[in-house]
Amino acid sequence: MEEKELVEYLAKRLVDKPDAVSVNVVEDDKGTVLELTVAPDDVGKVIGKRGRIAHALRTLLSASGIKTGRRVALDIIDN
Repeated sequence: MEEKELVEYLAKRLVDKPDAVSVNVVEDDKGTVLELTVAPDDVGKVIGKRGRIAHALRTLLSASGIKTGRRVALDIIDN
């Protein structure tokens, strides 16, 4: 499963408004940045208490990036 699909799949299961979830892939010189966009009411659900869910998502992406030999980052954006 591609990183974009993984983040989108997990985020849609966490939020109340899965139709508002989208993932935009931005390539730069340092690697790949995935911009996760969710509804404003769902930002807290994606970040989690003390950022635990966001940290877990970033850890998964980091492991995936190591596998492919590139850096993958996650930015969480509200609509």
